[in-house]
Amino acid sequence: MALADRMAAAAAVSPADLQGGAPELDVALDLAKRALPVGVVLIAVSAIGWQLHGVLTTGFAVGVVVLNFLAAAALMAWAARISLGMLMGAVLIGYIVRMSIVALAVFAVKDESWVVLPLLGFTLVLTHLGLLFWETRHLSVSLAYPGLKPIPSTGPRQSAMNEENHPS
Repeated sequence: MALADRMAAAAAVSPADLQGGAPELDVALDLAKRALPVGVVLIAVSAIGWQLHGVLTTGFAVGVVVLNFLAAAALMAWAARISLGMLMGAVLIGYIVRMSIVALAVFAVKDESWVVLPLLGFTLVLTHLGLLFWETRHLSVSLAYPGLKPIPSTGPRQSAMNEENHPS
């Protein structure tokens, strides 16, 4: 098959031809659920060091991170329904736009009395990276199960195997 034929065949594939749900939304919602205990721990640590100002700053930062991940997933889910080219463009441009919005959010509150600026920056970076690394443990990077890892079934055979391995 010639290169031109392969390129024409690839261009003929539409998003409707690709079956499946929107795993990016599932991943973002799972990530938002995991942000709750992380946020509680970060807020508790901030309360010890910076009292109310630390609590407010950390709560703001964790909220910005969660909204950033949810916005990314929503943008990808929307663009994937249109075309694969739109998806690629939305991811690239969307990242730049979302990071600009995060920077504008920091700029908007930087002079507020309740903001501890070093804590805000540290929490934004730590929460973004920490949640992403934590979420990688729960992802299935396979074409068979894109998105979150499937939950193992607990049928009669699986239950019997669990009893053999973990007798009560």
